[in-house]
Amino acid sequence: MTQRSLLAISLAVLTVGACAQTTPKTSLLALSKQDHTLAIVDPADLHIVARIPVGDDPHEVVASADGATAYVSNYGFGAFHTLAVIDLLGKRQVKFIDLGALRGPHGLDFKQGKVWFTAEAAKAIGSYDPATDKIDWIMGTGQNRTHMVYVFPDAKRILTTNVSSATLSILDRTEGRAGGPPPGMPPNAQSPGGPGDPPSGIRLGMPPGGMPGPFGGDWQQTVIPVGRGSEGFDVSPDGAEAWVANAGDGSISVVNLTAKK
Repeated sequence: MTQRSLLAISLAVLTVGACAQTTPKTSLLALSKQDHTLAIVDPADLHIVARIPVGDDPHEVVASADGATAYVSNYGFGAFHTLAVIDLLGKRQVKFIDLGALRGPHGLDFKQGKVWFTAEAAKAIGSYDPATDKIDWIMGTGQNRTHMVYVFPDAKRILTTNVSSATLSILDRTEGRAGGPPPGMPPNAQSPGGPGDPPSGIRLGMPPGGMPGPFGGDWQQTVIPVGRGSEGFDVSPDGAEAWVANAGDGSISVVNLTAKK
């Protein structure tokens, strides 16, 4: 690995609460892979407010919606499996979240009060709920090196780039239970109440109350071929296109997310 790549940084801009003391209300977060630190930077004059240790191989950082907390992925090319939790107001590391078998966390997003992350070595993505301190959802992609992640504001569509498969995954949440209803029974049919069936009145694929949970239902994955080494990407403001940077062949792939091509 070159010195240039060792010194690469991941940046994020956040707005913190007014009670931030010496942490500026608007701050820049910069990761140093070599120093294993997160820097809080005042963008007004670029002075470093604090440096905070974050783990053995930090690669990406994301801030919570209220700007009070940052989450950092410790990647290790699949060897590591933690997210560091940083108190941005107190300027200190709070704890590590152990992801267990979800090794190689890399890309991060924060939507719907959840931390969304990729796990390259597990070929999966997942979400962590700070309110319950639990990983509450996991979805496999079946693609090699699932690297970066973007979650749409309603969390019903998720995009990931898969470096070694040279693909972009589009995951769309659908209503109903994963796997669908039993043969011959239409989706959301009332349960007959027979042995082994849900209680009468419960709709299949629906929890009590008749509404799907925040991440319930099935997921439909569409895999789009892009260029070699598909890594970083961004989504157009209207959500209609994804622009994927392909490090392996020096190209950019533009994906129509409506047509899925």
